[in-house]
Amino acid sequence: MTRQTPKGTRKPSSMARSHTHPPSETVSHSHSHDHGHVHSEEQARQLINRLSRIEGHVRGIKTMIAENRACPDVLIQVGAVRGALDRVARMIFDEHLSECIARAAKEGSDRQIDAEIEDLKAALDRFLP
Repeated sequence: MTRQTPKGTRKPSSMARSHTHPPSETVSHSHSHDHGHVHSEEQARQLINRLSRIEGHVRGIKTMIAENRACPDVLIQVGAVRGALDRVARMIFDEHLSECIARAAKEGSDRQIDAEIEDLKAALDRFLP
């Protein structure tokens, strides 16, 4: 399944999924293995707030470009957004280590632990340059 994006390009449905959760709701995400990932209410709120600020920052960069602002100024702001996204990724990574990997180590078999580690490696391969 694909969806039409505003510029007319098509994205696979796996990238098209977008959802929000009320702040009081626990947020679950399924990984490729058989446990549900649950963000605590506080963790989900922190991540969503950070991502909302990043969204606003990106809109500001678009405005800077539309106003023909100096390239160095725009690049400084792009760097700030990249840094902010890196911090969000670090928060998710830290939570994955402390929650998913730790849970697999306590409750799971060697196979489950290996699956968690392989999922983490695959995510890092996509994340790191």
